[in-house]
Amino acid sequence: MRIGVYPGTFDPITLGHMDIIRRGAKFVDRLIIGVTTNITKSPLFDDDERIAMVKAEVAAVDGDIEVVGFNSLLMDFADAQGASIVVRGIRGVTDFEYEYQLTGMNRQLNARVETVFLMADVSLQPIASRLVKEIAIFGGDIHKFVTPTVRDAVVARIAECGLRQGGT
Repeated sequence: MRIGVYPGTFDPITLGHMDIIRRGAKFVDRLIIGVTTNITKSPLFDDDERIAMVKAEVAAVDGDIEVVGFNSLLMDFADAQGASIVVRGIRGVTDFEYEYQLTGMNRQLNARVETVFLMADVSLQPIASRLVKEIAIFGGDIHKFVTPTVRDAVVARIAECGLRQGGT
């Protein structure tokens, strides 16, 4: 069985992430979405909330898909899941440069796991979770970037935390 891992913080999960999940699931028998915390980012949602959000969003996606939280090196997580492939989405040159370096480091840690890059759909390339949160914090409409359920969760969290800035 070919197992793939698609790691990310998914804070929040975007339509771009969903595109990579749908397409990545076609390359493997089982796709494990690894939800992690990036220590260089300040998440809007905690680990359990992000895991639940991702589970809800992928419930209707075709394929054998599992959502698992992890807090370790990606290569250790991939090994623990029995994965031979890491799926990564690429939006553009900047993503590629970062992912190229990360892949080289990961290859040094575990040469048995291959990384496969999927280019984001052209219409979804500009979407980044960081920008979605920033737009929402400033009162902008994020419906083009996330599902309605995720949009409602983001807007509610921003209101709950008193993060809303500016706007009219």
